[in-house]
Amino acid sequence: MRILIAEDDFTSRNILTAILKKWGYDPLTTVDGNAAWDALQQPDAPKLVLLDWNMPGMEGLEVCRRLREIDSPSPSYVILLTGRGEKGDIVQGLEAGANDYISKPYDKEELQARIGVGKRMLELQCSLLEARDALAHQATHDPLTGILNRRAILDRLNKELLRVSREDGRLSVGICDLDHFKKVNDTYGHQVGDEVLVAFTQCIQAHLREYDSVGRYGGEEFLIIVAGSEGQIQEGIYERLVTEVADTEIKTKAGPISITVSIGVAPGTGQSAIDALLAAADAALYQAKAEGRNRVAYAIQQ
Repeated sequence: MRILIAEDDFTSRNILTAILKKWGYDPLTTVDGNAAWDALQQPDAPKLVLLDWNMPGMEGLEVCRRLREIDSPSPSYVILLTGRGEKGDIVQGLEAGANDYISKPYDKEELQARIGVGKRMLELQCSLLEARDALAHQATHDPLTGILNRRAILDRLNKELLRVSREDGRLSVGICDLDHFKKVNDTYGHQVGDEVLVAFTQCIQAHLREYDSVGRYGGEEFLIIVAGSEGQIQEGIYERLVTEVADTEIKTKAGPISITVSIGVAPGTGQSAIDALLAAADAALYQAKAEGRNRVAYAIQQ
């Protein structure tokens, strides 16, 4: 674990560095408050900081205050090193943003224990952030395929419409439906059906651009958002997806399975209403199915 040492006294700084290395830490040393602040602005800055109160350039308290003004999900853990032992000084340091303090001259065992507390707090903070991110992912992603769920893909569509409205641009949405998917479930079982859904999703993702989006709309229906102009629709992005799916043999535990997909596409602008756009794409999907499936049908321009 990396620890930032901000200490202007040469002897104290070297002693601290040697002690931390002996304990298995990786110290980064700075000689004054300005240097410490600069080091803490770096992307890979240490999260645990041993900060001397009295330093040239910028005092430790000011470094603490500036750190606490930063809106960060993973703030630094600051241990203030101070020769001041009065209660009022301690309170002032903690109110400035320090997490802990240790008085000079410090006892090595006490210093090690307080650093250990800081390390545990940072590890707990990291675990909580990971748990939060995992919950956020679960709330917005389909558990089977790993792509955006219905709520999240519709939210993405709303944001994309706002964006193209600002930029006077265009987009299109495609509602995809796996042809005769019920037959797959009835013939091979739902576990194989799940394998097919996952493989279909991977095929679609592999052939979309990084700024396009796909989400599970419901059951075997998926919603694709293609950013860009109407011309890009005419270039055949949806036709290529249909061809790729039809040409992909899906390996399952029941053996190889081939599927096809029908897509209904509706182009839109920033003035398009979500409900109207989806209704137009849905109507186009029914048209694609009525015309024989394994194809793309386009709605009337919105």
